[in-house]
Amino acid sequence: MFGFLPAPLIGLIAAALLAVNTLWWVPILLLLAIVKLLLPVRALRRRLDPALVRVAEAWIACNSGWMRLTQKCHWDVEGIDGLDPRGWYLVNGNHQSWVDILVLQHLLNQRIPLLKFFLKQQLVWVPVIGLAWWALDFPFMRRHGEEVLKKHPELRSRDQEATRRACEKFALIPTSVVNFSEGTRFTPAKQQRQQSPYRHLLRPKAGGIAMALSVLGDKFRAILDVTIVYPGGAPDFWQFLCGRMTLVQVRVRSLPVPRHLASGDYASDPAVREAFQQWLQQIWHDKDKQIDSLLASRRR
Repeated sequence: MFGFLPAPLIGLIAAALLAVNTLWWVPILLLLAIVKLLLPVRALRRRLDPALVRVAEAWIACNSGWMRLTQKCHWDVEGIDGLDPRGWYLVNGNHQSWVDILVLQHLLNQRIPLLKFFLKQQLVWVPVIGLAWWALDFPFMRRHGEEVLKKHPELRSRDQEATRRACEKFALIPTSVVNFSEGTRFTPAKQQRQQSPYRHLLRPKAGGIAMALSVLGDKFRAILDVTIVYPGGAPDFWQFLCGRMTLVQVRVRSLPVPRHLASGDYASDPAVREAFQQWLQQIWHDKDKQIDSLLASRRR
């Protein structure tokens, strides 16, 4: 609709629509969240949590609306049919840009339960949207680097306990837990620093997905392995708003939950830890080949 306008003007229009949409829905979220906080009764929570989810889904649906108005993007998508909006899912994908989150929300909203992400603790202070994440019980994690953990190993158990508490909340109503196994956004510099064996991916970390499976493994209907490819290069958020993402390719595979791994003790059993890592590395090997294939198909 706005494709004839200069890209910066499209970006300003998209940013304004996103801001208006957020400022409309977040106060409603916060009102419901405050009631839940002041009256922490389990029966009331079971009524309020679905209402909070419906508000969040309405916000995402409105975001999809302004995206259709302002973006001239072609969506090449496979694998999202036949999903159940009433079942629990673990969504595991590669990570290149903040735009990945909007892509996942746009494609999976109301096809599966609301996507919930593990977020860095600092993001709770993001204006307005940080409050929305808090209201929706998104878990905020204090992520520590390996150097810090070597000096203070007790922090590892704190991180694990925080993850466990968050996952226990997800058991109350159908939820989709999103895990980016790389732990950070892909860049060539990070790939080189890690000496990653993959052409298009960083090394995957199994800890987050292992913890989610140990707490919710009996509830997850499937693991959705999501591969996101931007053939023109991963856009940053402003480039996306300006309509410079002209093509995105998304492939979703539904994988069975590895029950034999979910029931193991990842934290203290080296054999379980090794088996988990091998399982995830095979998924990453397949994903890397799939990205190669998708990019090659665009060059032909």
